[in-house]
Amino acid sequence: MKALAAVIIAFFLAVLVFVEGDLPRRGDPQAPAHQHVAPYYIQRSLADTKTPNLVTAVLADYRGYDTLGETVVIFVAGLSCILILLRERQTHGG
Repeated sequence: MKALAAVIIAFFLAVLVFVEGDLPRRGDPQAPAHQHVAPYYIQRSLADTKTPNLVTAVLADYRGYDTLGETVVIFVAGLSCILILLRERQTHGG
């Protein structure tokens, strides 16, 4: 079973290394995100969202569902950790 897990992890690591070469460099002003999305947010956020803070406008208005999903994932992960620790405590009597 450990060998299968090692093969799967090695496969995904190889895929990540392979696709990493196609990503734009960090901070590259010619990256697609800096060419299309960022200028739109900077120019239109106040008119679209009526929120004076650009970061809040992006996180809560433009990407609200994405932020909600990330928050749910973090909450479920934390809750899972608590439940696992409580079960371990009951199992081992600690």
